[in-house]
Amino acid sequence: MSSVVQTLSPQAEELQSRRRELEDLRRTLADKELELSTENTQLHLFERRYQNVVGQMYAELDQVKAQVLGLASKLFPKAENFREEAESAREQAREFQEESPEVEKPRKEFNPPENLKKLFRRVAKRIHPDLASSAAERDRRHELMTKLNQAYDSLDEEAIRLIMIEWEEPIHEKLELGEQLVLVVSQIARLRKRLHEISDELEDLTLTEMFQLKKNIESAELEGRDLLQEIADDIEEKIKKTKTQIRDLAYDFI
Repeated sequence: MSSVVQTLSPQAEELQSRRRELEDLRRTLADKELELSTENTQLHLFERRYQNVVGQMYAELDQVKAQVLGLASKLFPKAENFREEAESAREQAREFQEESPEVEKPRKEFNPPENLKKLFRRVAKRIHPDLASSAAERDRRHELMTKLNQAYDSLDEEAIRLIMIEWEEPIHEKLELGEQLVLVVSQIARLRKRLHEISDELEDLTLTEMFQLKKNIESAELEGRDLLQEIADDIEEKIKKTKTQIRDLAYDFI
């Protein structure tokens, strides 16, 4: 009994190989997009927690520093630096107040369940903007990717499923073999470029002061210490000492 073996042309074999490579890259990219989105959300939640605990305290500390320096400038009117430093402290206090979010009880942690992570990867692999073959398609994919990140941030599984429903694989005209190969190679290049960008973004994220503070506080928590509360206690002590300075300076001024 003879069997018919289908022989592919070199171009068809190349296309098949490139499609396998593209599929591997899509899976890898979906994983890295998930990692980036998770890290950003966790850092955002920590920043809100930090601001809620110590943000207003820093603003108060700068305000009382401004009062001390203001009184000092009256006691020593020829010392220009007191007035300048007082204004700088007031400006710093205003910046802290503007940057601090409205007081609320934020989520302390962001721990999405595995099924949500799996769903995110599945949707990201389908809709990623770097798979687009036109500017219009890329814009649509980018919009859906933004919605996906927002839904993941909110742990909204239903919203993620609706994005999948909303997405319909764009219909292209029938492409010749060579055109298909060009398109796949182009997609591979864009996905590799995005992977490098994500790697850079993650590295930049880990170098931020807030990320380092988050890691230090998490390490302290593993040792049974509340480092964030220790920071708050230290600021409170500085506020008390500075208020004592205000009282003493006011007494001297009077």
